[in-house]
Amino acid sequence: MEALENLKFEAIDLLKALISAPSLSKMEDKTADLIQAFFEGKGIKSHRKGNNIWAFNRHFDPSLPTLLLNSHHDTVKPNQGYTLDPYSPLEKDGKLFGLGSNDAGGCLVSLMATFVYYYEKVMPVNLLIVASAEEEISGRGGIESVLSDLPVLDAAIVGEPTLLKMAVAEKGLMVIDAVVNGVAGHAAREEGTNAIYETLTDLLTIKDFKFKKESLFLGPNKVSATIINAGSQHNVVPDKCTYTLDVRVTDAYTLEEALEELKMNLKAKLTPRSLRLKSSFIVDNHPMVLTAKKMGLEMYGSPTLSDQALIPYPSVKIGPGDSARSHTADEFIYIDELKEGISLYVTLLENYFSITKRTTQ
Repeated sequence: MEALENLKFEAIDLLKALISAPSLSKMEDKTADLIQAFFEGKGIKSHRKGNNIWAFNRHFDPSLPTLLLNSHHDTVKPNQGYTLDPYSPLEKDGKLFGLGSNDAGGCLVSLMATFVYYYEKVMPVNLLIVASAEEEISGRGGIESVLSDLPVLDAAIVGEPTLLKMAVAEKGLMVIDAVVNGVAGHAAREEGTNAIYETLTDLLTIKDFKFKKESLFLGPNKVSATIINAGSQHNVVPDKCTYTLDVRVTDAYTLEEALEELKMNLKAKLTPRSLRLKSSFIVDNHPMVLTAKKMGLEMYGSPTLSDQALIPYPSVKIGPGDSARSHTADEFIYIDELKEGISLYVTLLENYFSITKRTTQ
């Protein structure tokens, strides 16, 4: 069994290596190699599909419940405001700077250290870790692509920067393309039906729109018009106006239900780009929630999206770092946050094992 303090220092070194290897979504092959090499160096067999890496604890028992540890190793493009080299890890003033340090490299290496810590132990719960790809674009080559290769899961811990608070619910996302049709005509004469004007009533409706139902934990759904396009030249009345809606959906609705409610109130033809990114919520008496209560962890509902949306099992989101730093220039994570994150994950699992064992006896 490796000493926990040694694993903390190894995790910091691994995070520096991951920062040094550019890993934009769909181009994570170098960080996937590093993750596999880390496991190999620990004598842990890993599996790979695309740029997704996963591994099971040594004493995996199919008769036991399985807990997934998951975080992603892809990043967004560097923010244009960077003053530092995003791919050169810099440790300064207790911080580790670099692209992906906070979102979500710190969470990933903390979960990997935790997995290694428990790898040899005989536990009442199986551990499975997945370092996934394409999270930043909700890509089909990410966690979704490996679910069929994994056993049925009893729960999942998704590593995202939450200041070590536990998100027990998360809003889903539906992006909708809307089309309003008019009739073309010459702008100099009273001709045509202006699709822009026809769209105004939709936009005013959207501006103040309130869905009928609210979530007890996540509050109301939120819909925002974010893109609009119409017309091609100044003297032609436009016959079509298109706009885009960003809809954040709580557990009070399925995506399909939210879509139908919007259709009933808007004149545009609405076409969702996807119905994949569902909301998530874990029930109050789940062993993971009971564990959080026992530890006195702060629990909340998250408005931001993660791979929870694609994991069809009870899940929570928790990890070191602060989501407010994600995608910002000169991204960083505090070294102490990393160390505290590993300690918290280890304690979280220890208590989860205890509660799971007690509830299954």
